[in-house]
Amino acid sequence: MRYLPHTEHDRRSMLAAIGAASVDDLYRDVPVAARLEDHVDLPAHQGELAVERTIAALAAKNRPAGSMASFLGAGAYRHHVPASVDHLIQRGEFLTSYTPYQPEVTQGTLQMLFEFQTQVALISGMDVANASMYDGATAAAEAVMMANRITKRTKSILSGGLHPHYREVIETYGRWSGFSAKAAMPDAAGVEDLAGQIDADTSCVVVQNPSVFGHVRDHAALAAAAQKAGALLIVVVTEAVSLGLLKPPGEMGADIFVGEGQSIGNALNFGGPYVGLFATRDKYVRQMPGRLTGETVDADGRRGWVLTLSTREQHIRREKATSNICTNSGLCALAFCIHLSLLGEDGFTRLAEINHAHAVQLAEKLGGVKGISVVNDSFFNEFALTLPEPASPLVERLVGKGVLAGVPAARLWPDKPDLANHLIVAATETNTEADMDLFARALAEVL
Repeated sequence: MRYLPHTEHDRRSMLAAIGAASVDDLYRDVPVAARLEDHVDLPAHQGELAVERTIAALAAKNRPAGSMASFLGAGAYRHHVPASVDHLIQRGEFLTSYTPYQPEVTQGTLQMLFEFQTQVALISGMDVANASMYDGATAAAEAVMMANRITKRTKSILSGGLHPHYREVIETYGRWSGFSAKAAMPDAAGVEDLAGQIDADTSCVVVQNPSVFGHVRDHAALAAAAQKAGALLIVVVTEAVSLGLLKPPGEMGADIFVGEGQSIGNALNFGGPYVGLFATRDKYVRQMPGRLTGETVDADGRRGWVLTLSTREQHIRREKATSNICTNSGLCALAFCIHLSLLGEDGFTRLAEINHAHAVQLAEKLGGVKGISVVNDSFFNEFALTLPEPASPLVERLVGKGVLAGVPAARLWPDKPDLANHLIVAATETNTEADMDLFARALAEVL
């Protein structure tokens, strides 16, 4: 067997060497109630060709976003990724590189991460960025824990416009790290008073811009209110392309910025891997999680790069570390870095303008369908619709007409019946006018 090479004789020899009578002895510390009595309901082992056929058949049941007119969003966006990005990240020097423990032999990786940090700091309007996180949701949880360390408080306030998956990740971290997360109720209209909830125990306020419903807001007043009370403002951005057009979090007065970088250089990939973005103010840099690449000179005065402000706790004494994230989504960060470099500042702005223009065009077409109304008074490339009937079954019917219509709010908040008729749709540079006309026509037909 290619992947399971041990014979029965091999297994008996290994068990004898460690003094175990059987494989079951290796699991004796697992409570009986947690053990399976029977085999897992999976197919028996097969040859490689048979496995490939089975996996291919399962994969064929998926409908890739590129297979039809797609208006999916809600945290993961379909953008065009230039072929040069995939070509460059597959160079052996990049594809096989891992985490840069030895700077003297990983100067290329460190330089790339340094450029990545520079790009993230520039587009977010912040002072300093780290060398990538796993994804936007875990970066948000790390930001809350960082705010807790800075303020010596343990209560966080989460906007109702924060993506519920991000909220759930924060709550999961809080459950095991000893902090509380108070989430506001989701409101499709985007109306909420977060400043009024801040008190002396508040560590931070977490908002998303644009919100999960697509609303665009300037959170400068909220930043001032939070900071006046000794709390921090964390701004989450799930659509990185929006930073090419909207007021960046740093200009709003945010203390910490986190985001999802998938939109730049990274395909949807059926949900991952993605790349988290994280930036903050200079004064908080020592509390920032993850890695920080810095520029230096070597003994001969030549320019070089190192991991800086890195302590043993990050790698060895993990119980004392500010964060237990000790790696980075290096290949995804590289794709982000290459794509943004190819765009340049003007190209990034132009891409954002095209996204917004397409969303305005789509909103006008869908808003003209009888029984449909656009919820938003502002948006970037994503907005919410109210429908005359539940969105989930309607979306399934639209698939039959060649349209991936968007994300029903009920999928994100299954326990909120008042959101059942809401649909979140996104338009990017990949959507043509023909796609939009098809969507509007199909929507009118299924209604």
